[in-house]
Amino acid sequence: MSLAEQLAAPPLEVAPRLLGAVLRYGDVAVRLTEVEAYAGATDPGSHAFGGPTRRNGTMFGPAGRLYCYLSHGIHICANITVGEEHGPGAVLLRAGEVVAGLDVARARRPRSTDRDLARGPGRLGQALGLSLADDGTDLATGPIRLELPDTPVPVTAVRTGPRTGLRRASDRPWRFWIDADPTVSPYRRHPRAEGPEAG
Repeated sequence: MSLAEQLAAPPLEVAPRLLGAVLRYGDVAVRLTEVEAYAGATDPGSHAFGGPTRRNGTMFGPAGRLYCYLSHGIHICANITVGEEHGPGAVLLRAGEVVAGLDVARARRPRSTDRDLARGPGRLGQALGLSLADDGTDLATGPIRLELPDTPVPVTAVRTGPRTGLRRASDRPWRFWIDADPTVSPYRRHPRAEGPEAG
């Protein structure tokens, strides 16, 4: 089964399966420890909720592509497109452990501890050396590759809770992480989040 076929399922199904996967770019590889699911047109927290734009166009394409965007005018954040084409579902890569290319990642983030090199979506993008030019990359053919784990993270080791920093649909428990992994980022509720207090 191709990578795109493995990812062509609903975001809430794919997201926990991405835990333990490795994203590799050049000398640096990051093992994913925290992700968030976004359900496109039915999800007010998704970039795709209002329909296609120049910024979010990759989300409306096939599964298995990298959707990159600029956050707060500073950080490059990365998602993996999932679900059916034109869906448009995506999974935000929130955190991970650098498992190859430590020296390169340290040079890109010289003030970070090894635990913090990819602990948060902006840091993950910086550790990998992502740019907006990487938006739309096919993760099966490169130069950025996604390697799904041979053995999934056990269900008993996966935790779920509200998504971080969202103003809309903030209470949906669509954030998934590996329990007790030190590289998982802290939960932060948006100060103007809609919905009940969570997390």
